Amino acid sequence: MGSATRSATIAVHAALAKSLPASLTTAEALFGASAVIASSTQLRSTLSDPAIDAGEKQKLVTDLFGKSFDKAALALVVSATAQRWSTLNDLVAGIEDLALRAAASSVTGPGEIESELFSFARAVSSNAELELALGSKLGNPEAKATLARTLLTKAKALPATVVVVSSLVQNPRGRRIGALLSSAAATIANQGGYLVATVTSAQPLDPAQLTAVSSSVAMLYGRKAVLDVHVDARALGGVRIQVGDDVIDGSIATLLDDLRSQLAG
Repeated sequence: MGSATRSATIAVHAALAKSLPASLTTAEALFGASAVIASSTQLRSTLSDPAIDAGEKQKLVTDLFGKSFDKAALALVVSATAQRWSTLNDLVAGIEDLALRAAASSVTGPGEIESELFSFARAVSSNAELELALGSKLGNPEAKATLARTLLTKAKALPATVVVVSSLVQNPRGRRIGALLSSAAATIANQGGYLVATVTSAQPLDPAQLTAVSSSVAMLYGRKAVLDVHVDARALGGVRIQVGDDVIDGSIATLLDDLRSQLAG
């Protein structure tokens, strides 16, 4: 992230904080604005150009989205376009980030959206046909969004989760679906003051073990964690925990690999 984008992100997060908790309507509108701006290089260029007066950009945004556009979302888009961004695409990503955070604020239970995103991601990765239907660059974006909405609605997912997933698969901006959902979960967790810890074990962990993992992560990082739990028999035993780029690997498989390396050396 460039320094300009870093400063812009701080500014738009401050603007968002003033309107929290946001409605799901606001989140949907922000996702829509992000998609519209992403669809036009000329529009991205104009709205990202620091040489263009902020008032002119505000008029353009207001005219573009119309008077019926959600007022809170409009104010946030105007705020975003008033900032200086390091690249054209950073503006789009910044507005999408606001949409995710707005969706997060519409749900009171911590970790609820994230848990549903993790479950959906696992369902997609385990079904090649579904992964192709949602992730193919050749697929119709609206059909992907409809499919995601149908599946999640049948699964009785939270409305916020339905909005997040359907919006992202409709406008993935070149990202693979697994990375798309993982990144969204991390942003939503961050908005709630949490971080995401991916936990992999050979056998399912019981509630007490999961609580112990959560406590250990909280002690290490100073924040509570939302756990993305995976069972992988290849781990053989023990637990592997990943938080961002940090990995705490206590799996037996890794310990054996390390031992083999030492013996070979």
